[in-house]
Amino acid sequence: MCGIVGIVSTALVNQQIYDSLLLLQHRGQDSTGIATMDGSVFHLHKARGQVREAYRTRDMRSLIGNIGLGHVRYATKGAAEREEEAQPFYVNAPYGIILIHNGNLTNTRELDRDLFKIDRRHTNSKSDTEMLLNVLATELQLKIHGSDLTPDQVFDAVTSVHQRVEGSYTSIALIAGHGLLAFRDPFGIRPLVLGKRQSLEGADEWIVASESLVLENGDYEIVRDVDPGEAIFITQNGELYSRQCAKNPRLVPCSFEYVYLARPDSVMSGISVYEARLRMGDRLAETIAKYTPSGDIDVVMPIPDSSRPAAMQVARQLGIEYREGFFKNRYVGRTFIMPGQAQRKKSVRQKLNAMGTEFKGKNVLIVDDSIVRGTTSKEIVQMARVAGANKVTFTSAAPPVRYSHVYGINMPNRHELIAFNRTIPEISSELSTDHMVYQEVADLEAAIVEGSGVSELELSCFTGEYITGTVTPEYLDWIERTQSS
Repeated sequence: MCGIVGIVSTALVNQQIYDSLLLLQHRGQDSTGIATMDGSVFHLHKARGQVREAYRTRDMRSLIGNIGLGHVRYATKGAAEREEEAQPFYVNAPYGIILIHNGNLTNTRELDRDLFKIDRRHTNSKSDTEMLLNVLATELQLKIHGSDLTPDQVFDAVTSVHQRVEGSYTSIALIAGHGLLAFRDPFGIRPLVLGKRQSLEGADEWIVASESLVLENGDYEIVRDVDPGEAIFITQNGELYSRQCAKNPRLVPCSFEYVYLARPDSVMSGISVYEARLRMGDRLAETIAKYTPSGDIDVVMPIPDSSRPAAMQVARQLGIEYREGFFKNRYVGRTFIMPGQAQRKKSVRQKLNAMGTEFKGKNVLIVDDSIVRGTTSKEIVQMARVAGANKVTFTSAAPPVRYSHVYGINMPNRHELIAFNRTIPEISSELSTDHMVYQEVADLEAAIVEGSGVSELELSCFTGEYITGTVTPEYLDWIERTQSS
């Protein structure tokens, strides 16, 4: 999971990209980078840490140009602490290309071999983004005919990228002296939205970003989502070209975007994230009523912030009082994307505080958006009991996470997942809860897609079914071995 943005403007884009990355900070806190293009010259700055920490005035002044892109990183491939793993990545031929990427490639072993032995290209990191960049550069070099680069040649190159690369990838690239390229994998697993506005002189200005809230904040009109398999090329003069570059594109967006990752004020694939989370609460309430004894719940409480919409609907549907018992320190990062178990556990106490007057002597229903490793959930249950709760029922607006997620979320090791090889009663015992209730997979899918044109979702971490079709048990074992080494 990462956040990406690309802008083609009639004015300097450095501040616009910086502001956009602030809005996408929830998608990654490990590192950040901005690249701009002035004619055919690139300017680049990237650093570890969050956006507010990474850029100084001198850095921003050096990022000149009317075209640019930006990235916030949540490490899923490569080490979080290594600055050389931060994006964007650069190659000098053909023309010079800078690229950013949100997602995970699942055939990196084959790409690593072919890039070196066949394409004669060298990658200097463990990042699959650098691999993707070099595949694009190789294919673009092969497609160039004549003295200048045409949109059709760019699209032909992306078509070849789709044929060589597997997994999830939403990417934005700058091609020196030519323009900005954005493309999305044939399943549209990770999001990308296109926007447009008019400059004061009436010229077209364009933006592509991970979430629609970035467009709205910059006063761009939301044009549409970039289609699965589609590529968009925008020249330095603001001319936009697009083409479907995949043979059999199919929209299968990641369900975890709606459960947890995206901000609630975003719309993806025509689905409001906030409204989807409300519907998750409606569905979850039915399951709670089915499996929880009557009278065992006095109040409903969310884990702030992403579970709040679902918790409100649970309380409403069950006719039980809604209360805020946990209070959040907003200056601590999201615990799910902390790099290690020990740091995640430590950060829970720094991030949340339980107010005793809301818990003392009460039977509490706690609603969370999802439970992954269980480290945070176990600490929260303990906090509720220390604060005086009589009984603690813990619920998840998402189903049990039982399988590795290989498309851009840091869940590669099944043995770290609390639901792996455990029944729900066993999970309840592990978390020390009185009752444990999860959303049903069918209910989650129905809650997200209701009223939209989306007919299927990427649900692999809940079901173990991988849509790219080449994620085998051997591959999953390899991922776990390399992640732990």
